[in-house]
Amino acid sequence: MKDIKISDHKITKIKLSDLPSHIDINADKDQTEDALRKVRRQLGKLQDTMYAHGKYSVLVCLQGMDTSGKDSLIREVFKDFNARGVEVMSFKVPTDLELKHDYLWRHYIQLPARGKFGVHNRTHYENVLVTRVHPEYILSENLPNVNSIKDVDEAFWNHRFEQINNFEKHLTDNGTLVFKFFMNLSKEEQRKRLLRRLDKKEKNWKFSAGDLKERKLWDLYMNCYQDAINRTSTKNAPWYNIPADDKPTARLAVAQILYDTLKQYTDIQEPELDDKTKANLHLYKEQLNNE
Repeated sequence: MKDIKISDHKITKIKLSDLPSHIDINADKDQTEDALRKVRRQLGKLQDTMYAHGKYSVLVCLQGMDTSGKDSLIREVFKDFNARGVEVMSFKVPTDLELKHDYLWRHYIQLPARGKFGVHNRTHYENVLVTRVHPEYILSENLPNVNSIKDVDEAFWNHRFEQINNFEKHLTDNGTLVFKFFMNLSKEEQRKRLLRRLDKKEKNWKFSAGDLKERKLWDLYMNCYQDAINRTSTKNAPWYNIPADDKPTARLAVAQILYDTLKQYTDIQEPELDDKTKANLHLYKEQLNNE
């Protein structure tokens, strides 16, 4: 089996069409799933240590087109975590309450506490992806100086990208480790997955006619993804390309990148007892044994 290297997936400036949606790691499905079970156990143990350490949190951002495998990835990658250590949030159409705040508010209040992982299925990047493909959605935010779609111009998007970069810089400066994964699904693979949703009765509930409407805008979405990734893949909060045509390999890639990056933080250690407590451990044991 080929090693999954962080450097092969980290994105700087790219042309999206040059990024692979499938990679061959020379492993069958069983081997890939065995490797995932191993690394997710390691991740679970690391999170326990992070919880005790209490100085870092981890924000995992999953962004991709419909059917790119985000839900099943969350289920499989974080299966061995202590339930108290991981919080999953899926962001859909903003509610009336959310629209009464700035667009980052609903994401900010769902950030993980120190010692925990937060997994965001669709993220604050929806605000420069879906809204850029459908700029009319911006009007529902009721923003000052935005009175028509004409006001949602290039200067508007430049300012929003700047806000997002500042938001992520603020997070990382204060101990949140940010991982942004682009689930890179090919258009042909999406077609097959949508057909499976229609063919299998137990999967029919996942299908929406809106999926086909958005699929017609595929090229526009890819242009928006490319621009968003290029503008916001920074040293403190990089993007990673995750070839998503094969789900087991995509899950392993995310888990491996998380673990290999986090284990570089050698300061993440379980706290030691203070000297006084350590010196009196035998007394505490004696007290309990004599009850």
